[in-house]
Amino acid sequence: MPLGLIALAIGAFGIGLTEFVIMGLLPEVAADFGVTEATAGWLISGYALSVVVGALGLTAATTRLPRKPVLLGLVVLFIAGNALTALASDYPAAMAGRIIAALCHGAFFGIGSVVAADLVAPAKKARAIAIMFTGLTAANVFGVPFGTFVGQQFGWRATFWAISAIGVVAFAGIALLVTVPPATGEKVSLVHELRAFRSGQVRLSLTVTVLAYGGMFGAFTYIAYTLTGVTGFAASAVPWLLVLFGIGLVIGNAVGGRLADRSIDRTLLGFTGLLLLILIAFGLLAWSQPATIVILVLLGAFGFGTVPGLQSRIMQYAGGAPTLASGANIGAFNVGNALGAWAGGLGIAAGLGYTSPIWIGAAITASGLVVMIVAALTARPARHSATGTVRTVAA
Repeated sequence: MPLGLIALAIGAFGIGLTEFVIMGLLPEVAADFGVTEATAGWLISGYALSVVVGALGLTAATTRLPRKPVLLGLVVLFIAGNALTALASDYPAAMAGRIIAALCHGAFFGIGSVVAADLVAPAKKARAIAIMFTGLTAANVFGVPFGTFVGQQFGWRATFWAISAIGVVAFAGIALLVTVPPATGEKVSLVHELRAFRSGQVRLSLTVTVLAYGGMFGAFTYIAYTLTGVTGFAASAVPWLLVLFGIGLVIGNAVGGRLADRSIDRTLLGFTGLLLLILIAFGLLAWSQPATIVILVLLGAFGFGTVPGLQSRIMQYAGGAPTLASGANIGAFNVGNALGAWAGGLGIAAGLGYTSPIWIGAAITASGLVVMIVAALTARPARHSATGTVRTVAA
């Protein structure tokens, strides 16, 4: 395994921690700033929407620049945003810090996915992307529960100071270990990158990403409230329950990456369908502690198991212009995040209870499964080469 993949995973770990740790700390943050649960949830939705801006804007702006310096610059932005969040004296300042940190997110994963895929043989591209995203899953297994525990014991600001320190480590790792192959140093025009979006399969893939991932996020955003208010767990148990979800992420990421190297579309259809079933089961059994423990693992596994396949699929159909399309797909993940968090918040605000985000997430996932079926059927005439590029595609 190229050492550069480890460095990219370190960066993914820090970014994943920034994105997800706020969920376990949402009650503390809301109480500190004197805002409602739904308002505090905008620290998640606002982050997700800012990821979209960074994924498209920063990726487009840096298309002609060498990728390694760009990755390092993005990590600097990440450190600055988390430090500002830790220093925030009020809710708007905290939101500003979240937005700054989020701007690096999409571009980092978009560019990083292309670099990771170029570091390995063509038949292992999805697995290479999965290795980079292992940092994101590790953040959920180890980082998020620990960060939640630290925030509950020493104040939520301490967690964001710790994240800033991780950013410094990530910067050093990328500087020392990432070696960009000469082929990735070619200067490609923005117009050339934009041509990838002419493909109907690229557009369908983006839609699947928004809906499939958004459905999971709709259920997960307010998970702390569901676990304490419906299932009956103590608040102190939330960090350790998140470990179960994180374990599922790791399993799903690894298995999804391997299966996607065999068949991307079958993998995505299977995982999205199973995710829908798990969400329905969660909505029906959220009152049961034993059932919830099992469901948390499966929710993470089937939800994140789609990620390597979704990222590989859009790079595949983007052909020779994968960078902006890859960044756009990271943006699509976070449009889904924002959609799920917003829709789930509407359910809570309407007085439908803390299981309403689960059912709303299930509805979003169901629509994503329909779109994925359409995408798979219209792509059926496509034949793929051993290198993973598309020879003929029904757009």
